Amino acid sequence: MVENLQLDKQQLRKTLLKTRQELPPALWREKSDRLCTHLSNLALFQTAQTVLAYFSFRQEPDLTPLFSTSKTWGFSRCVSQQLTWHHWFPQSNLDLQIGAFGISEPHPNCPPLLPQEVDLILVPAVGCDRQGYRLGYGGGFYDRMLSQAEWAAKPAIGILFDFAYLPALPVDPWDRPLSAICTESGIKTIAPSCLP
Repeated sequence: MVENLQLDKQQLRKTLLKTRQELPPALWREKSDRLCTHLSNLALFQTAQTVLAYFSFRQEPDLTPLFSTSKTWGFSRCVSQQLTWHHWFPQSNLDLQIGAFGISEPHPNCPPLLPQEVDLILVPAVGCDRQGYRLGYGGGFYDRMLSQAEWAAKPAIGILFDFAYLPALPVDPWDRPLSAICTESGIKTIAPSCLP
């Protein structure tokens, strides 16, 4: 049964990534900007002081327009099988490097960011479903992180485009639902208590 789930996830991941990478650049930009507008209008985002985010990769929704807001931003580095989080300052592109998976990440010398400092996590996703379950790239980095006690209570919003917001996904025992999903058409709340 688990093997079939993995095959289903692999095929779905391949299909969704292909669809995303075929988006014309102008449409990708427009969808990303609309998504950022929805996030910036969200009360939870407005009140959050420290936000974990990601640098767009393989035509993920681009969150760059949000980085100019007066917040503390955290970005991850992949170290072994874990994500380690670091402060990153938008004015200082020199602090970025390309990591093992070809993704921009903070330099190891950037100050570390601890879970207790974080108010909100913006989670990249290949797909998400109406129950809040996320389909990632298959490495399990976010699954492992979000299952740890110090991260589990943090509001986490899946970021993706509408075409990848699905009625249901194959779910493994270790999958954890997110608090909400944000697409270019708006915020979809999964756990209302997390989003004031």
